[in-house]
Amino acid sequence: MFAQSGDARIYRILVRDLVLKCLIGIHAHELLAPQRVRINVEMAVLEQAGPLSDDIANVVSYEDVIEGIKRMLAEGHINLVETLAENIAALCLVDPRVRSVRIRAEKLDVYAEAASVGIEIERRRE
Repeated sequence: MFAQSGDARIYRILVRDLVLKCLIGIHAHELLAPQRVRINVEMAVLEQAGPLSDDIANVVSYEDVIEGIKRMLAEGHINLVETLAENIAALCLVDPRVRSVRIRAEKLDVYAEAASVGIEIERRRE
């Protein structure tokens, strides 16, 4: 994943093991109470030409991504982890510097026998 094109310089933004509560699921008991989800985000970002100048405006901010995910979860119930992953990918790809994104979304408390259940997707800018 995340091949470089030509002389373009790519760096990665990582959000690892972000655990948040959200209303997610299709079963009756999942409509009643929030449950924990673990979210991982990996973005391949096109580095800007010239110096970074140690300025946050010159990079994609992981803080913005995390705050965007929190706002998304606060909007209300989501039926599927697939929908959650797609929405997070779309959020990341809003920034034109993001070339591709990999999202893993996992529900943590579904089965006592499993650490998690979920999905991983990869999306690229077209």
